[in-house]
Amino acid sequence: MLYLTLRQYEYVCAVGRHGSLSAAAAALNVSQPALSAALAKIETHLGQPLFIRRRGSAMAVTPAGRDFIAAAEALLSDAARIEDPAHPRPAKRQLHLGCFTDLAPFLLAPALHALRRALPDVTISTRADGFEALISALLKGQIDLALTYDLGLDAGFHRQPLYRSHPQALMSPDHPLARGADPDLKALTAHPLILSDEGLSAQHMLGLFRRHGLSPLVAHRAATLELLRSLAAHGEGVGISYAAPAYATSYDGRPLLSRPIVGADLTESVILVRHGTGAADATTARAAQVLTDLFGAG
Repeated sequence: MLYLTLRQYEYVCAVGRHGSLSAAAAALNVSQPALSAALAKIETHLGQPLFIRRRGSAMAVTPAGRDFIAAAEALLSDAARIEDPAHPRPAKRQLHLGCFTDLAPFLLAPALHALRRALPDVTISTRADGFEALISALLKGQIDLALTYDLGLDAGFHRQPLYRSHPQALMSPDHPLARGADPDLKALTAHPLILSDEGLSAQHMLGLFRRHGLSPLVAHRAATLELLRSLAAHGEGVGISYAAPAYATSYDGRPLLSRPIVGADLTESVILVRHGTGAADATTARAAQVLTDLFGAG
């Protein structure tokens, strides 16, 4: 005999769809305590949590929960079609890919092209965002995989290193650091700096200086990589970024010089990350392999 009823499958899908017990209970026209009790019984039977409960915030879907909901949605659609042959067939499998904003112009289009070629039956959506937003989206099950730097992630995430990235100093060609040997962190502290206003990125960069006992002067926090490059090209300071476009001018045509910052300990990993440390579902695992083959350093 089957332990779970179709109604219980509906309960789980509704919680995943609405993100909270209260909203799901209202949509299902059941009481919130009854829905909570039913969900607890389902998770006890399955032997694993389907949702992460956080006081005062939305319920985040676990990796096991995402798999369960995907299978449950297909089951409910099949059941509906048995009752009504005119009921539409379930949609194609979906994959949601995120990418850190500064990396997106370099990685997102090639990733999308490779995934569509390798997974023709999967509907693929993409999202470019900051570190905190990507982490939140992974926790909530809104994206399955993300291309990003290894910043702000705890042990609850599975990381696949792809390649190492080295920071660049961006400056106008007439800047004092444009001549001579490539600059190190100490040389950079003698000049105003331009950093990203992305919190984790700026903290990481400043942490590199502190680790070497240095206190840099930050003149600007730029909202985008191109604004950072523009400010540097106009002599507002030295921009520091791990992303280095292949062209030597800013958007407004000002010449811009990019020089590697000396220091073997400054490199940072670009990674492919998903929430959860267990096995991924088949679609996510296949997508991860495609992206590792595409971007991995080997």
